[in-house]
Amino acid sequence: MAQSIAIASGKGGVGKTSVAVNLALVLRQLGSRVTLLDADFGTANAHILMGENLRPTVEKSLLADEPVQKALTQTAHGVTLLSGGSTALDLLDLKNHERLQLIRKVEALGDETDYLIVDTPAGASDATLAFVAAADRILLVVVGEPTSFMDAYTILKAAHLEHGVRSVSVVINMARDAAEARRHFDQFQAIALRFLDVELTLVGHLPMSLPLRRSVVARRPLMSNPGAAQSIEGQAFMTIAQKLLQAPKNVPSGIRFFLDNEKKEG
Repeated sequence: MAQSIAIASGKGGVGKTSVAVNLALVLRQLGSRVTLLDADFGTANAHILMGENLRPTVEKSLLADEPVQKALTQTAHGVTLLSGGSTALDLLDLKNHERLQLIRKVEALGDETDYLIVDTPAGASDATLAFVAAADRILLVVVGEPTSFMDAYTILKAAHLEHGVRSVSVVINMARDAAEARRHFDQFQAIALRFLDVELTLVGHLPMSLPLRRSVVARRPLMSNPGAAQSIEGQAFMTIAQKLLQAPKNVPSGIRFFLDNEKKEG
């Protein structure tokens, strides 16, 4: 049964897309079929981090009512890319029914993918909340600074109050070590649990890493490099992937990705 994983952040600049891309590569290297949906419509950039020249986007699939399969790009890394495009101005302000239509269209990929990674727009926009709420698992990317904590809390609060989201996994980015990441997580969790009835799970951390930054500039995902799995960063991504798949699932109260697959499973 295909599973969906939404990658979210309270603000831009915390490494969300880099996490989404490298997590997709880790799952592919573990033998799974992976589709990466860059849902930052109109300003998509996952293809840049993957070194791909963007060709098909979801614009025609959504606005011209074509099958979603026509919008897929097979990347050199073995991950299938479904992008909102970086110049598709018509996608910048999708209506709610259009977002729900896209979620339903993605369901057609259920038989040809094992994991759908959804790189959501940063912040707590209606689009972000719709995709987060529809996912089986949610990964919130946080860095250890007050503004990141408050922005992450904002999206968590909105997802919880507006969509009933309760179970969320957290990764701490740009941490010196595991002890610092745990301190940051405990601080963020204390803020969240003070006001919200949610369940947060720390699934790992990523270091302040020059190789990661260089990989973004080079348009080559770190996890695509030879020997990356043995690096500190590679081991961190592997830990995040494994713990994320063991963490509690989100139980959507409304529309979700791959609903029909779940019914078949039951």
